[in-house]
This record gives sequence, structure tokens and C-alpha cells, in this order.
Amino acid sequence: MTGTETSVLREMRWWDIDSVLELERDLFPEDAWSRGMFWSELAHSRGPGATRCYVVAEEDGRIVGYAGLTTSGAESDSDGGGAPAADVQTIAVTRDHWGTGLGSRLLTELLRAATAFECTEVLLECRIDNVRAQKLYERFGFETIGVRRGYYQPGNVDALVMRLTDPSTSVNPANPGNGVQGTETHG
Repeated sequence: MTGTETSVLREMRWWDIDSVLELERDLFPEDAWSRGMFWSELAHSRGPGATRCYVVAEEDGRIVGYAGLTTSGAESDSDGGGAPAADVQTIAVTRDHWGTGLGSRLLTELLRAATAFECTEVLLECRIDNVRAQKLYERFGFETIGVRRGYYQPGNVDALVMRLTDPSTSVNPANPGNGVQGTETHG
């Protein structure tokens, strides 16, 4: 089955950006990220000071999905800012992999990263018209906590703000329904 058994999750690297951009422009034509945005995110995803986690799903040499998360980082504890929080920046899956469980695998990997970053909550914005994504996030325990009017530009589409408290409870490696194979993302 595509998306669950044959896609391999691995760390996103700079050489993946062109393929990711093609998928980004196909799925999000009005508000696609730029090459520079991905470069900037990847610049903070490796080494001991990493504050990002970006992964791709690859199948037969083709990128069929990707996802990214940022965190305030553990250093926020030293300045009195409290425990770090994570923010899901993006999750995307090719149309031919919708409904295969690949989005769940990518989200699970991001929640594992949030747990590794010792985040106590995960936030995200979701287009108000993206019911498929909302249902995915709700299955993982995310709850709507607000609305950002006109968040997605240039289309002026509202975003739901969703939050998950304690991401470690949503990640269950023993649950075969997750279809997750671990990846090394902070090497």
C-alpha cells in the first residue's frame, strides 16, 4: 500500500528543496513557500543548537510528502520563558497519497521531534477550508483555540489555531496504526 509501507521517512536535506518546491507549488499555489524559506528553515535543523525538524517521505526516488516543525528551543527556560513550545510549520502529501496514512506518519514524526525537544505543547495554523487536515489534527488530539482572520495571503483565508498539550501522549510507537518507522532527524 502506498504511503504506509513503501514510503521512507528521512531528514530533509538541501538537495530535496527543488522536489519539495514542486510539490509545494502544486498543493499551495497561492501561498507556496519560497526556496529561501526552506533554506532558512534547514539552516536551523542540524547540530546541537537545532530548533527545527524537517522530514521528507520518499518512495521510489520521488518525494511524496514533507513536514516541518520549529521550536522555541530549550534555551527559553534560562530566560524565564518557560518550557519550549513547538509549531508545526507545514505538512504536505502528494494527491495520489491522500488517504494512505502518510500524513499521519509525518505528523507522528513531528510530534516525536517535539517530544525530543522537550516541548510541552504544539501549535499550528490550519486553513479554515482544509477539513481533511483539521480531521487529521483532531485525531491526534489537537483542539481549536482561536482563529486568525486573513492569515493566508493573498487569498485572505482564515486560519484555525490549534493546540496539542503534551505531544508525548499522542506519539505511541507501539500503535501499529501509526505506521511509523523511526528516523534520525538531528544528526
